[in-house]
Amino acid sequence: MFDRKLIALAWRNLWRNRRRTLITLFGIAFGSMLAVLATGIGDSSYASMIDRAAEMSSGHVTVQHPEFVDLPSATKTVENAEAAAAEARSLPQVRAAVVRQQGSVMLATARQSSGTYYIGIDPEQETPATLETLEQVVDGEMFPTASGGGIVLGEALAENLGAKLGKRVVYTVTDKQGEIVSGLARVRGIVRTGIRSVDASLCYLPLDTVRETLGYGPAEATTVAVFVEDNRQSDATAAALAAKLGTTQEGGPAVLTWKESQPQLRAFIDMKVNGTLILEAIIMLLLAAGIFNSLFVSVMERLREFGIMLAIGFTTAQLFALVMWESLFLAVSGLLAAVVVTAAPYYHLSTTGIDTAQMYEGGVEVAGVGMDAVIYCRIYPESVAAMVVIIVLATLVAGLYPAWRAGRVQPAIAIKEL
Repeated sequence: MFDRKLIALAWRNLWRNRRRTLITLFGIAFGSMLAVLATGIGDSSYASMIDRAAEMSSGHVTVQHPEFVDLPSATKTVENAEAAAAEARSLPQVRAAVVRQQGSVMLATARQSSGTYYIGIDPEQETPATLETLEQVVDGEMFPTASGGGIVLGEALAENLGAKLGKRVVYTVTDKQGEIVSGLARVRGIVRTGIRSVDASLCYLPLDTVRETLGYGPAEATTVAVFVEDNRQSDATAAALAAKLGTTQEGGPAVLTWKESQPQLRAFIDMKVNGTLILEAIIMLLLAAGIFNSLFVSVMERLREFGIMLAIGFTTAQLFALVMWESLFLAVSGLLAAVVVTAAPYYHLSTTGIDTAQMYEGGVEVAGVGMDAVIYCRIYPESVAAMVVIIVLATLVAGLYPAWRAGRVQPAIAIKEL
């Protein structure tokens, strides 16, 4: 009931026992702060991992041969990759689309050999926003064009091969016909990402040079990597691009989101997200228990008062509404307190973060993706909205039984016994 007098009475009742109300509000604020920080760290960390995985491999959305994900092979290509990239760039949510060649390679020098995974790129199409390692060349430089000579290696891989700048490296791959072919390149640059396991596998080759070695056509490649402003736009972008490319036709390329092209990363993030949800559920359960206790004790202390109110004309529905309004005010006040309590730690974590570089020497790698050494807290707006709704609902649910109990008071009995 939206009775102004009833609402005003509920607000005054909430502060009749200030100590109990303040303790309950502190519980809501502290629990909300824990939930916000845990969710914010997760949102920020997972977004960073997804973006980094996209840069190092095949984008937020990938155009590939339908069988390439399960059985990577130089024979499974996109015939007109350049046209597919152009179609992707026409979508408003797409910030970049580049053509890449991916596959297994055996590298050999006079001293050592090593198997790894190479990426053929066109440096003129790539930017630091699509390929972070362009800014992580610590020795030498990136080859200037897609048809230039040279090879760029991760620092640890170069050490394992004994390959310094200017040294020759023989790379062996399987071409489009399934034949083993080799090429020769000089080390032009050394990349250091800070994650040793990643640096031990990085290998970049000029895109057009690789095409020629593999016997590809001038626009042919295994991958079109599409990048969006926000990884949450991946599903919508993939659907829109699939419609443009007509991938429903037999023999057309497949359009995949990062969830499909990076299944290990998706599994890791899903596991962590589920863990965070369990933590939030426990926090909400504890909050609801505390709120229930506060409201129930408040109702039991006022049974005689409720009996008198019923005797002078209040209805059971009005008493029920009164306690429910108290529950709602408790939730809103708790959320306002949560904003005050959370503001400072959230600002610190969102701007300065937590530097874990000294804790994890050599960096941390998950599913082939290096994690940032600095952990930030940046929560998505929809996560905040969901949290607010859950806290309000938990508070209202916790108030249902006390409100029902208040409405069940028998005036004659309550006035006489209490």
